[in-house]
Amino acid sequence: MAEYLDVIDDNGNLTGEMVDREVAHRDGIRHRTSHLWLLRKKDGALQILLQKRSADKPSFPNCYDISSAGHIPAGQGFVDSALRELKEELGVTAQPQDLILCGQRSFQFSAVFHGKPFKDNQVSNVYLLWLDRDAEEFTLQKEEISAVRWMPLADCLRNVENGALNSCIFPEELRMVQATVEKASAT
Repeated sequence: MAEYLDVIDDNGNLTGEMVDREVAHRDGIRHRTSHLWLLRKKDGALQILLQKRSADKPSFPNCYDISSAGHIPAGQGFVDSALRELKEELGVTAQPQDLILCGQRSFQFSAVFHGKPFKDNQVSNVYLLWLDRDAEEFTLQKEEISAVRWMPLADCLRNVENGALNSCIFPEELRMVQATVEKASAT
């Protein structure tokens, strides 16, 4: 069954058009996603939860990724989508007021997966959620995620920047999360 996404313009505004997700990635049509990072303070360190993508994922199999993320289905909003993905992927229920907006990020990315061009052109709202839960306490959506792990945020950022972590994480996004935490700590 096709998954439809709202098409957005260069400023992130809805155009009133919808596109099949596969077509959006084939043709590089701009669409929206929600990215949600789970954080906790443990053993004196700020830790971030990473999901390991399933080996069956068509893009970036077995790579570490955002705690929870997903495309926003046509007609839905950023927060609703973030909360839905969190429940589906990790079995966590949260409320809209629990999410802290780190900012919005636009990016384009092109690759070839399984011999097919993949053009990602998206605008993402990036959120954080404080949640102190051990990795084995999450209920993973096995079709999407093979494992989760906590990692000190500073180590994660360094490992993503230098390529030591097999991931599809953008360092700019980790810096957004880090800046949001630092700003909140300063007040």
